Amino acid sequence: MPPNITLMPLPPRCPELNPVENVWQFMRDNWLSNRIFKSYDDIVDHCCFAWNRLVDQPWRIMSIGMRQWAHGY
Repeated sequence: MPPNITLMPLPPRCPELNPVENVWQFMRDNWLSNRIFKSYDDIVDHCCFAWNRLVDQPWRIMSIGMRQWAHGY
């Protein structure tokens, strides 16, 4: 490892430090919450719809994944 890089170990079981957890939380908050699903296929359809909406918004994914403490802003 280069001498100018310092590893910052993350504590175990700490989902708020994992950007992917924030992506899932955003999808739940905006497209998947407060629903009653009729069947498993209905759940899959809603999840695919939510995922495709998010994929169409790459700027949103970047903003969700950014951490000010990690980037020094």
